[in-house]
Amino acid sequence: MRVFLDFEASSLGKRSYPIEVAWVFEDGRGESHLIRPAPGWTDWDDAAEAIHRIPRRLLEREGEAHEQVAARMVEQLSGHALHASAPSWDAKWLNALLRTCGYPKHHLRLRKTADMIVEDVADILGNKVPPAGRKQAAAAVLAEVCAAEADPPAHRALPDARAELERWKAACSAAEALRARSA
Repeated sequence: MRVFLDFEASSLGKRSYPIEVAWVFEDGRGESHLIRPAPGWTDWDDAAEAIHRIPRRLLEREGEAHEQVAARMVEQLSGHALHASAPSWDAKWLNALLRTCGYPKHHLRLRKTADMIVEDVADILGNKVPPAGRKQAAAAVLAEVCAAEADPPAHRALPDARAELERWKAACSAAEALRARSA
């Protein structure tokens, strides 16, 4: 099953670490977890905090133990197709969390959401669009869906993961409508 995943982090620096994670399955089920920093996770950027609005003291007081969050992720997400809007960043934080807890570096793997959406839309368009232009037509459908989105990212993990799910659904619906019009 497809899963849309998002992290918030302490900064965009080399020593950044995950502070919040959320995932939403394609059927709408989702979870969100604040992550208490592991010992040694000290990097913090006040500018990043101004964007996500999660103070470090909140993580220390109310965050779940990083080991608990990692175990929950492995339990819930293993075997599913994981997608993120920025997989290079999200994979960095995912791998930091997993490695800190003793899991192999790539125990869970992320793929770019936009790539998956373009593939799904191209499949829906099928033979209604010539093969040579199918990927380009699918990318155009996704671009239209993105342009129509009214809200900017929330910079909180669960709303941003849900937005990815809704983008996928909207692009698939747009492709179905396009296919029906060309029938």
